[in-house]
Amino acid sequence: MADYERTIAAVSSGLTESGISVIRISGPRALEVADRVYRSPGGRKKLSEQKTHTIHYGHAVAADGSVLDEVLASVMRAPKTYTREDTVELNCHGGVLVTRKVLEALFRAGAEPAEPGEFTKMAYLNGRIDLSQAEAVMDVIRAQNDFALSSSESQLSGSISRKVRHFRDIILDVTAQIEAALDDPEHYSVDSFRESAQQSIREVRAEMAQLSESFYDGKVLKEGIRTVILGRPNAGKSSLLNTFYGGDRAIVTEVPGTTRDLLEESVRWSGLSFLLTDTAGLRETEDKVEKIGVDRARNAARQADLILYLIDSTESREDFSSEDRDALASLSGRKCIVLLNKTDLAGEACAVEEEKRLREIFPDFPVLSISAREGLGIEKLKKRMAELFLNGKIAYNNEVILTNERQKMCLDDALQSIDLVLDNFDAGIPEDLLTVDLMDAYRSLGKIIGEEVEDDLADRIFEKFCMGK
Repeated sequence: MADYERTIAAVSSGLTESGISVIRISGPRALEVADRVYRSPGGRKKLSEQKTHTIHYGHAVAADGSVLDEVLASVMRAPKTYTREDTVELNCHGGVLVTRKVLEALFRAGAEPAEPGEFTKMAYLNGRIDLSQAEAVMDVIRAQNDFALSSSESQLSGSISRKVRHFRDIILDVTAQIEAALDDPEHYSVDSFRESAQQSIREVRAEMAQLSESFYDGKVLKEGIRTVILGRPNAGKSSLLNTFYGGDRAIVTEVPGTTRDLLEESVRWSGLSFLLTDTAGLRETEDKVEKIGVDRARNAARQADLILYLIDSTESREDFSSEDRDALASLSGRKCIVLLNKTDLAGEACAVEEEKRLREIFPDFPVLSISAREGLGIEKLKKRMAELFLNGKIAYNNEVILTNERQKMCLDDALQSIDLVLDNFDAGIPEDLLTVDLMDAYRSLGKIIGEEVEDDLADRIFEKFCMGK
Protein backbone atom coordinates (compact mmCIF):
# COMPACT_ATOMS: atom_id res chain seq x y z
CA MET A 1 0.00 0.00 0.00
CA ALA A 2 1.04 3.60 -0.46
CA ASP A 3 2.45 5.55 2.46
CA TYR A 4 -0.45 7.42 4.07
CA GLU A 5 1.80 10.44 4.60
CA ARG A 6 2.70 10.92 0.94
CA THR A 7 1.88 14.22 -0.72
CA ILE A 8 1.67 13.45 -4.42
CA ALA A 9 1.35 15.40 -7.65
CA ALA A 10 0.58 14.46 -11.25
CA VAL A 11 -0.96 15.80 -14.43
CA SER A 12 -4.60 14.73 -14.26
CA SER A 13 -5.65 16.02 -17.68
CA GLY A 14 -3.15 14.04 -19.75
CA LEU A 15 0.26 15.22 -20.91
CA THR A 16 -0.73 16.31 -24.42
CA GLU A 17 -1.23 19.69 -26.06
CA SER A 18 -4.58 21.15 -25.02
CA GLY A 19 -6.22 24.41 -24.03
CA ILE A 20 -5.81 23.79 -20.30
CA SER A 21 -3.68 21.42 -18.27
CA VAL A 22 -4.68 20.35 -14.74
CA ILE A 23 -2.05 19.39 -12.18
CA ARG A 24 -3.37 17.80 -8.99
CA ILE A 25 -1.55 17.90 -5.64
CA SER A 26 -3.01 15.86 -2.77
CA GLY A 27 -1.86 14.84 0.69
CA PRO A 28 -1.11 16.27 4.15
CA ARG A 29 1.38 18.84 2.77
CA ALA A 30 -0.54 19.78 -0.38
CA LEU A 31 -1.19 23.38 0.68
CA GLU A 32 2.38 23.84 1.90
CA VAL A 33 3.80 22.58 -1.40
CA ALA A 34 1.40 24.71 -3.42
CA ASP A 35 2.38 27.82 -1.46
CA ARG A 36 5.99 27.37 -2.58
CA VAL A 37 5.00 27.36 -6.27
CA TYR A 38 1.99 29.70 -6.35
CA ARG A 39 2.43 33.49 -6.35
CA SER A 40 -0.53 35.85 -6.14
CA PRO A 41 -0.53 39.16 -8.13
CA GLY A 42 0.41 41.13 -5.04
CA GLY A 43 2.69 38.45 -3.70
CA ARG A 44 1.02 38.36 -0.28
CA LYS A 45 -1.71 35.72 -0.63
CA LYS A 46 -1.02 32.18 0.54
CA LEU A 47 -3.21 29.30 -0.61
CA SER A 48 -2.86 27.70 2.84
CA GLU A 49 -4.77 30.65 4.32
CA GLN A 50 -7.69 30.51 1.89
CA LYS A 51 -11.10 28.97 2.43
CA THR A 52 -11.93 25.57 1.02
CA HIS A 53 -13.38 25.23 -2.47
CA THR A 54 -12.15 28.59 -3.71
CA ILE A 55 -10.24 29.53 -6.87
CA HIS A 56 -7.36 32.01 -7.03
CA TYR A 57 -5.59 33.69 -9.94
CA GLY A 58 -1.82 33.96 -9.92
CA HIS A 59 1.39 32.51 -11.36
CA ALA A 60 3.37 29.33 -10.99
CA VAL A 61 6.99 30.15 -10.23
CA ALA A 62 10.24 28.19 -10.18
CA ALA A 63 12.51 27.89 -7.12
CA ASP A 64 14.44 30.99 -8.26
CA GLY A 65 11.24 33.03 -8.50
CA SER A 66 11.01 33.09 -12.28
CA VAL A 67 7.49 32.90 -13.67
CA LEU A 68 6.57 29.63 -15.36
CA ASP A 69 2.93 30.26 -16.29
CA GLU A 70 -0.35 31.95 -15.39
CA VAL A 71 -2.51 29.66 -13.28
CA LEU A 72 -5.84 29.33 -11.54
CA ALA A 73 -5.38 27.50 -8.24
CA SER A 74 -8.30 25.56 -6.75
CA VAL A 75 -8.11 25.02 -2.97
CA MET A 76 -10.02 22.04 -1.57
CA ARG A 77 -9.60 21.08 2.06
CA ALA A 78 -10.14 17.64 3.58
CA PRO A 79 -12.41 15.81 3.93
CA LYS A 80 -14.57 17.14 1.10
CA THR A 81 -12.17 16.21 -1.70
CA TYR A 82 -11.71 13.30 -4.09
CA THR A 83 -9.05 11.75 -1.85
CA ARG A 84 -10.45 13.04 1.48
CA GLU A 85 -7.13 14.81 1.91
CA ASP A 86 -6.11 18.42 1.29
CA THR A 87 -6.00 18.97 -2.46
CA VAL A 88 -4.86 21.78 -4.75
CA GLU A 89 -5.36 21.79 -8.49
CA LEU A 90 -3.34 24.14 -10.70
CA ASN A 91 -4.98 24.98 -14.02
CA CYS A 92 -2.27 26.18 -16.39
CA HIS A 93 -1.88 26.47 -20.15
CA GLY A 94 -1.98 23.12 -21.88
CA GLY A 95 1.46 23.04 -23.48
CA VAL A 96 3.51 19.92 -22.79
CA LEU A 97 6.69 21.85 -21.91
CA VAL A 98 5.08 24.39 -19.57
CA THR A 99 3.09 21.65 -17.83
CA ARG A 100 6.25 19.66 -17.21
CA LYS A 101 8.05 22.70 -15.81
CA VAL A 102 5.22 23.44 -13.34
CA LEU A 103 5.12 19.78 -12.31
CA GLU A 104 8.91 19.75 -11.80
CA ALA A 105 8.60 22.87 -9.62
CA LEU A 106 6.09 21.05 -7.43
CA PHE A 107 8.45 18.10 -7.05
CA ARG A 108 11.25 20.46 -6.00
CA ALA A 109 8.84 22.02 -3.51
CA GLY A 110 8.30 18.68 -1.76
CA ALA A 111 5.65 16.75 -3.66
CA GLU A 112 6.32 13.20 -4.84
CA PRO A 113 5.35 11.81 -8.26
CA ALA A 114 2.02 10.02 -8.06
CA GLU A 115 1.89 6.36 -8.99
CA PRO A 116 -0.72 5.17 -11.52
CA GLY A 117 -4.13 5.36 -9.89
CA GLU A 118 -2.75 6.66 -6.61
CA PHE A 119 -5.29 9.46 -6.17
CA THR A 120 -8.10 6.91 -6.49
CA LYS A 121 -6.20 4.53 -4.21
CA MET A 122 -6.07 7.30 -1.59
CA ALA A 123 -9.84 7.76 -1.97
CA TYR A 124 -10.28 4.01 -1.39
CA LEU A 125 -7.88 3.84 1.56
CA ASN A 126 -9.53 6.86 3.17
CA GLY A 127 -12.99 5.27 2.85
CA ARG A 128 -14.56 7.64 0.35
CA ILE A 129 -15.23 4.82 -2.12
CA ASP A 130 -15.00 1.04 -1.94
CA LEU A 131 -13.02 -1.17 -4.30
CA SER A 132 -15.85 -1.81 -6.77
CA GLN A 133 -16.40 1.95 -7.08
CA ALA A 134 -12.66 2.51 -7.53
CA GLU A 135 -12.63 0.04 -10.43
CA ALA A 136 -15.64 1.83 -11.92
CA VAL A 137 -13.62 5.08 -12.05
CA MET A 138 -11.31 3.58 -14.65
CA ASP A 139 -14.26 2.09 -16.52
CA VAL A 140 -15.84 5.56 -16.81
CA ILE A 141 -12.61 6.90 -18.29
CA ARG A 142 -12.30 4.03 -20.78
CA ALA A 143 -15.98 3.84 -21.77
CA GLN A 144 -16.37 3.62 -25.54
CA ASN A 145 -20.17 3.55 -25.82
CA ASP A 146 -23.30 4.72 -24.03
CA PHE A 147 -23.94 1.40 -22.30
CA ALA A 148 -20.39 1.19 -20.94
CA LEU A 149 -20.61 4.76 -19.65
CA SER A 150 -24.06 4.28 -18.10
CA SER A 151 -23.06 0.99 -16.47
CA SER A 152 -19.78 2.38 -15.14
CA GLU A 153 -21.46 5.47 -13.71
CA SER A 154 -24.06 3.25 -12.04
CA GLN A 155 -21.30 1.19 -10.44
CA LEU A 156 -19.44 4.34 -9.43
CA SER A 157 -22.58 5.51 -7.62
CA GLY A 158 -22.56 2.24 -5.66
CA SER A 159 -24.98 -0.10 -7.48
CA ILE A 160 -22.67 -3.13 -7.15
CA SER A 161 -21.73 -2.15 -3.59
CA ARG A 162 -25.37 -2.00 -2.51
CA LYS A 163 -26.08 -5.41 -4.02
CA VAL A 164 -23.06 -6.99 -2.35
CA ARG A 165 -23.84 -5.45 1.03
CA HIS A 166 -27.41 -6.74 0.73
CA PHE A 167 -26.11 -10.27 0.09
CA ARG A 168 -23.69 -10.03 3.02
CA ASP A 169 -26.39 -8.73 5.40
CA ILE A 170 -28.60 -11.75 4.72
CA ILE A 171 -25.71 -14.18 5.15
CA LEU A 172 -24.66 -12.45 8.36
CA ASP A 173 -28.22 -12.53 9.75
CA VAL A 174 -28.52 -16.28 9.17
CA THR A 175 -25.06 -16.87 10.66
CA ALA A 176 -25.93 -14.77 13.71
CA GLN A 177 -29.12 -16.78 14.30
CA ILE A 178 -27.19 -20.05 14.17
CA GLU A 179 -24.47 -18.75 16.47
CA ALA A 180 -27.05 -17.45 18.95
CA ALA A 181 -28.75 -20.85 19.08
CA LEU A 182 -25.44 -22.62 19.59
CA ASP A 183 -24.35 -20.22 22.34
CA ASP A 184 -27.69 -20.14 24.19
CA PRO A 185 -29.63 -23.35 23.39
CA GLU A 186 -31.99 -22.80 26.34
CA HIS A 187 -33.50 -19.70 24.80
CA TYR A 188 -32.90 -20.22 21.05
CA SER A 189 -33.72 -23.28 18.98
CA VAL A 190 -32.10 -23.90 15.62
CA ASP A 191 -35.05 -26.03 14.55
CA SER A 192 -37.41 -23.08 14.92
CA PHE A 193 -35.73 -21.08 12.16
CA ARG A 194 -34.03 -23.83 10.11
CA GLU A 195 -36.70 -23.67 7.38
CA SER A 196 -36.70 -19.86 7.22
CA ALA A 197 -32.88 -19.83 7.14
CA GLN A 198 -32.88 -22.23 4.20
CA GLN A 199 -35.42 -20.07 2.41
CA SER A 200 -33.32 -16.94 3.00
CA ILE A 201 -30.21 -18.64 1.66
CA ARG A 202 -32.07 -19.93 -1.42
CA GLU A 203 -33.40 -16.45 -2.16
CA VAL A 204 -30.02 -14.75 -1.80
CA ARG A 205 -28.44 -17.48 -3.93
CA ALA A 206 -30.95 -16.77 -6.72
CA GLU A 207 -30.10 -13.05 -6.60
CA MET A 208 -26.38 -13.75 -6.62
CA ALA A 209 -26.73 -16.15 -9.57
CA GLN A 210 -28.72 -13.54 -11.53
CA LEU A 211 -25.96 -10.98 -11.00
CA SER A 212 -23.29 -13.51 -12.01
CA GLU A 213 -25.20 -14.43 -15.17
CA SER A 214 -25.37 -10.78 -16.20
CA PHE A 215 -21.58 -10.75 -16.63
CA TYR A 216 -21.40 -12.12 -20.19
CA ASP A 217 -23.87 -9.67 -21.72
CA GLY A 218 -22.46 -6.87 -19.60
CA LYS A 219 -18.90 -7.56 -20.70
CA VAL A 220 -19.93 -7.81 -24.37
CA LEU A 221 -21.90 -4.56 -24.26
CA LYS A 222 -19.11 -2.79 -22.40
CA GLU A 223 -16.16 -3.92 -24.54
CA GLY A 224 -17.93 -4.11 -27.91
CA ILE A 225 -19.93 -6.74 -29.76
CA ARG A 226 -17.61 -8.88 -31.88
CA THR A 227 -19.51 -9.01 -35.17
CA VAL A 228 -18.24 -11.24 -37.97
CA ILE A 229 -19.49 -10.84 -41.55
CA LEU A 230 -19.67 -14.24 -43.26
CA GLY A 231 -20.81 -15.54 -46.62
CA ARG A 232 -19.67 -17.06 -49.85
CA PRO A 233 -17.34 -15.15 -52.21
CA ASN A 234 -18.90 -12.04 -53.78
CA ALA A 235 -21.87 -12.05 -51.41
CA GLY A 236 -21.12 -8.40 -50.60
CA LYS A 237 -19.31 -8.71 -47.27
CA SER A 238 -16.72 -6.01 -47.97
CA SER A 239 -19.41 -3.69 -49.34
CA LEU A 240 -21.34 -4.10 -46.08
CA LEU A 241 -18.24 -3.27 -44.01
CA ASN A 242 -17.69 -0.14 -46.12
CA THR A 243 -21.33 0.89 -45.66
CA PHE A 244 -21.12 0.51 -41.89
CA TYR A 245 -17.78 2.33 -41.83
CA GLY A 246 -18.96 5.12 -44.10
CA GLY A 247 -15.99 4.92 -46.47
CA ASP A 248 -13.79 2.65 -48.60
CA ARG A 249 -12.32 0.55 -45.80
CA ALA A 250 -12.26 -2.73 -47.76
CA ILE A 251 -11.37 -3.40 -51.41
CA VAL A 252 -14.47 -4.30 -53.41
CA THR A 253 -14.25 -6.01 -56.82
CA GLU A 254 -16.28 -8.47 -58.85
CA VAL A 255 -13.43 -10.98 -58.64
CA PRO A 256 -14.30 -13.81 -56.19
CA GLY A 257 -11.80 -14.24 -53.37
CA THR A 258 -10.61 -10.60 -53.25
CA THR A 259 -10.63 -10.61 -49.42
CA ARG A 260 -7.95 -13.00 -48.13
CA ASP A 261 -7.44 -11.87 -44.54
CA LEU A 262 -9.51 -10.48 -41.68
CA LEU A 263 -10.27 -6.77 -41.84
CA GLU A 264 -11.53 -5.13 -38.65
CA GLU A 265 -13.26 -1.85 -37.89
CA SER A 266 -15.14 -0.45 -34.89
CA VAL A 267 -18.44 1.42 -35.28
CA ARG A 268 -21.08 2.69 -32.87
CA TRP A 269 -24.83 3.14 -32.87
CA SER A 270 -27.77 2.72 -30.46
CA GLY A 271 -25.33 3.39 -27.62
CA LEU A 272 -23.34 0.22 -28.43
CA SER A 273 -19.97 -0.59 -30.01
CA PHE A 274 -19.72 -3.20 -32.76
CA LEU A 275 -16.29 -4.62 -33.62
CA LEU A 276 -16.86 -5.57 -37.26
CA THR A 277 -14.73 -8.18 -39.03
CA ASP A 278 -14.82 -8.71 -42.79
CA THR A 279 -13.73 -12.20 -43.81
CA ALA A 280 -12.69 -14.30 -46.81
CA GLY A 281 -15.55 -15.93 -48.72
CA LEU A 282 -16.47 -19.41 -47.50
CA ARG A 283 -15.76 -22.02 -50.15
CA GLU A 284 -13.55 -25.02 -50.86
CA THR A 285 -10.36 -23.86 -52.55
CA GLU A 286 -6.93 -25.20 -53.57
CA ASP A 287 -5.35 -21.73 -53.31
CA LYS A 288 -3.11 -21.94 -50.22
CA VAL A 289 -3.41 -18.24 -49.34
CA GLU A 290 -7.17 -18.16 -49.80
CA LYS A 291 -7.52 -21.37 -47.78
CA ILE A 292 -5.73 -19.70 -44.84
CA GLY A 293 -8.20 -16.80 -45.16
CA VAL A 294 -11.18 -19.18 -45.12
CA ASP A 295 -9.82 -20.95 -42.02
CA ARG A 296 -9.38 -17.60 -40.29
CA ALA A 297 -12.93 -16.64 -41.22
CA ARG A 298 -14.32 -19.80 -39.63
CA ASN A 299 -12.18 -19.31 -36.53
CA ALA A 300 -13.39 -15.70 -36.20
CA ALA A 301 -16.98 -16.94 -36.49
CA ARG A 302 -16.44 -19.34 -33.60
CA GLN A 303 -15.34 -16.44 -31.36
CA ALA A 304 -18.02 -13.97 -32.51
CA ASP A 305 -20.83 -12.57 -30.40
CA LEU A 306 -22.87 -11.85 -33.53
CA ILE A 307 -22.69 -13.16 -37.10
CA LEU A 308 -24.04 -11.42 -40.18
CA TYR A 309 -24.42 -14.05 -42.89
CA LEU A 310 -24.79 -12.64 -46.40
CA ILE A 311 -26.48 -14.43 -49.28
CA ASP A 312 -26.41 -13.11 -52.85
CA SER A 313 -30.03 -12.74 -54.00
CA THR A 314 -28.98 -12.69 -57.68
CA GLU A 315 -27.74 -16.30 -57.68
CA SER A 316 -29.84 -19.22 -58.85
CA ARG A 317 -32.11 -20.92 -56.34
CA GLU A 318 -30.04 -24.10 -56.36
CA ASP A 319 -26.85 -22.27 -55.42
CA PHE A 320 -28.85 -20.06 -53.16
CA SER A 321 -29.73 -22.78 -50.67
CA SER A 322 -27.10 -25.55 -50.91
CA GLU A 323 -23.68 -24.37 -49.73
CA ASP A 324 -25.21 -21.55 -47.65
CA ARG A 325 -27.53 -24.07 -45.98
CA ASP A 326 -24.57 -26.09 -44.69
CA ALA A 327 -22.78 -23.00 -43.39
CA LEU A 328 -25.86 -21.70 -41.57
CA ALA A 329 -26.64 -25.12 -40.10
CA SER A 330 -23.28 -24.93 -38.32
CA LEU A 331 -24.38 -21.65 -36.69
CA SER A 332 -27.40 -23.15 -34.94
CA GLY A 333 -27.94 -21.64 -31.51
CA ARG A 334 -25.75 -18.61 -32.26
CA LYS A 335 -26.80 -14.97 -32.55
CA CYS A 336 -26.96 -14.64 -36.32
CA ILE A 337 -28.82 -12.47 -38.84
CA VAL A 338 -29.26 -13.78 -42.39
CA LEU A 339 -28.97 -10.98 -44.94
CA LEU A 340 -30.36 -11.28 -48.44
CA ASN A 341 -28.03 -8.89 -50.26
CA LYS A 342 -28.04 -7.18 -53.68
CA THR A 343 -31.80 -6.75 -53.67
CA ASP A 344 -31.36 -3.65 -55.83
CA LEU A 345 -30.20 -6.01 -58.62
CA ALA A 346 -32.55 -8.92 -57.97
CA GLY A 347 -35.71 -6.83 -57.92
CA GLU A 348 -38.22 -6.28 -55.13
CA ALA A 349 -40.56 -9.15 -56.07
CA CYS A 350 -37.72 -11.67 -56.19
CA ALA A 351 -36.32 -10.39 -52.88
CA VAL A 352 -39.69 -10.77 -51.13
CA GLU A 353 -40.10 -14.33 -52.41
CA GLU A 354 -36.57 -15.42 -51.50
CA GLU A 355 -36.75 -13.76 -48.10
CA LYS A 356 -39.89 -15.76 -47.34
CA ARG A 357 -38.22 -18.98 -48.45
CA LEU A 358 -35.18 -18.30 -46.27
CA ARG A 359 -37.38 -17.82 -43.22
CA GLU A 360 -38.91 -21.22 -43.85
CA ILE A 361 -35.48 -22.86 -44.23
CA PHE A 362 -33.92 -21.11 -41.23
CA PRO A 363 -36.78 -20.30 -38.81
CA ASP A 364 -34.35 -19.67 -35.91
CA PHE A 365 -32.59 -16.74 -37.62
CA PRO A 366 -33.99 -13.30 -38.43
CA VAL A 367 -33.86 -12.64 -42.19
CA LEU A 368 -33.53 -9.16 -43.69
CA SER A 369 -33.27 -7.89 -47.27
CA ILE A 370 -30.58 -5.29 -47.92
CA SER A 371 -28.43 -3.72 -50.57
CA ALA A 372 -25.00 -3.14 -49.04
CA ARG A 373 -23.87 -1.14 -52.07
CA GLU A 374 -26.90 1.17 -52.14
CA GLY A 375 -27.46 1.26 -48.37
CA LEU A 376 -30.99 -0.11 -48.60
CA GLY A 377 -32.26 -1.72 -45.39
CA ILE A 378 -29.12 -0.80 -43.44
CA GLU A 379 -30.91 1.27 -40.77
CA LYS A 380 -33.34 -1.59 -40.18
CA LEU A 381 -30.38 -3.95 -39.89
CA LYS A 382 -28.65 -1.70 -37.34
CA LYS A 383 -31.80 -1.60 -35.24
CA ARG A 384 -32.12 -5.40 -35.36
CA MET A 385 -28.46 -5.86 -34.37
CA ALA A 386 -28.95 -3.68 -31.30
CA GLU A 387 -32.19 -5.43 -30.36
CA LEU A 388 -30.46 -8.81 -30.24
CA PHE A 389 -28.45 -7.54 -27.27
CA LEU A 390 -30.52 -4.79 -25.69
CA ASN A 391 -33.97 -6.38 -26.04
CA GLY A 392 -35.25 -2.88 -25.49
CA LYS A 393 -34.45 -2.88 -21.80
CA ILE A 394 -30.90 -3.58 -20.58
CA ALA A 395 -29.36 -0.17 -21.18
CA TYR A 396 -32.35 1.82 -20.07
CA ASN A 397 -33.50 0.39 -16.74
CA ASN A 398 -32.11 0.18 -13.24
CA GLU A 399 -30.89 -3.40 -13.54
CA VAL A 400 -27.42 -3.92 -12.06
CA ILE A 401 -25.04 -5.45 -14.61
CA LEU A 402 -21.73 -7.02 -13.63
CA THR A 403 -18.88 -6.14 -16.02
CA ASN A 404 -15.71 -6.70 -13.98
CA GLU A 405 -13.99 -10.09 -14.26
CA ARG A 406 -12.35 -9.94 -10.83
CA GLN A 407 -15.70 -9.21 -9.22
CA LYS A 408 -17.29 -12.07 -11.17
CA MET A 409 -14.69 -14.52 -9.83
CA CYS A 410 -15.31 -13.39 -6.25
CA LEU A 411 -19.07 -13.70 -6.72
CA ASP A 412 -18.73 -17.22 -8.15
CA ASP A 413 -16.55 -18.23 -5.20
CA ALA A 414 -19.32 -17.02 -2.90
CA LEU A 415 -21.91 -18.98 -4.89
CA GLN A 416 -19.89 -22.17 -4.47
CA SER A 417 -19.86 -21.68 -0.71
CA ILE A 418 -23.61 -20.97 -0.67
CA ASP A 419 -24.24 -24.18 -2.64
CA LEU A 420 -22.29 -26.12 0.00
CA VAL A 421 -24.47 -24.55 2.70
CA LEU A 422 -27.68 -25.63 0.93
CA ASP A 423 -26.32 -29.14 0.34
CA ASN A 424 -25.39 -29.40 4.01
CA PHE A 425 -28.79 -28.14 5.09
CA ASP A 426 -30.41 -30.94 3.06
CA ALA A 427 -27.96 -33.51 4.43
CA GLY A 428 -28.67 -32.53 8.04
CA ILE A 429 -25.11 -31.42 8.74
CA PRO A 430 -24.68 -29.87 12.23
CA GLU A 431 -25.35 -26.14 12.31
CA ASP A 432 -21.91 -25.17 13.57
CA LEU A 433 -20.41 -26.54 10.35
CA LEU A 434 -22.86 -24.53 8.24
CA THR A 435 -21.43 -21.29 9.56
CA VAL A 436 -17.99 -22.14 8.11
CA ASP A 437 -19.28 -22.06 4.52
CA LEU A 438 -21.55 -19.11 5.25
CA MET A 439 -18.59 -17.05 6.42
CA ASP A 440 -16.54 -18.18 3.39
CA ALA A 441 -19.29 -16.75 1.20
CA TYR A 442 -19.35 -13.58 3.31
CA ARG A 443 -15.60 -13.11 2.86
CA SER A 444 -15.68 -13.79 -0.89
CA LEU A 445 -18.34 -11.12 -1.30
CA GLY A 446 -16.26 -8.78 0.82
CA LYS A 447 -13.43 -9.02 -1.70
CA ILE A 448 -15.67 -7.38 -4.31
CA ILE A 449 -15.94 -4.19 -2.28
CA GLY A 450 -12.46 -4.39 -0.76
CA GLU A 451 -13.29 -5.39 2.80
CA GLU A 452 -11.40 -8.68 2.56
CA VAL A 453 -8.66 -7.64 0.14
CA GLU A 454 -4.96 -7.92 0.92
CA ASP A 455 -2.56 -5.07 0.18
CA ASP A 456 -0.80 -6.71 -2.77
CA LEU A 457 -4.06 -7.36 -4.62
CA ALA A 458 -5.19 -3.75 -4.18
CA ASP A 459 -1.79 -2.58 -5.46
CA ARG A 460 -2.17 -4.70 -8.61
CA ILE A 461 -5.64 -3.32 -9.24
CA PHE A 462 -4.54 0.32 -9.01
CA GLU A 463 -1.43 -0.26 -11.14
CA LYS A 464 -3.78 -0.64 -14.12
CA PHE A 465 -5.09 2.91 -13.70
CA CYS A 466 -3.88 5.82 -15.79
CA MET A 467 -1.43 8.32 -14.34
CA GLY A 468 -3.01 11.25 -12.53
CA LYS A 469 -6.26 9.51 -11.58
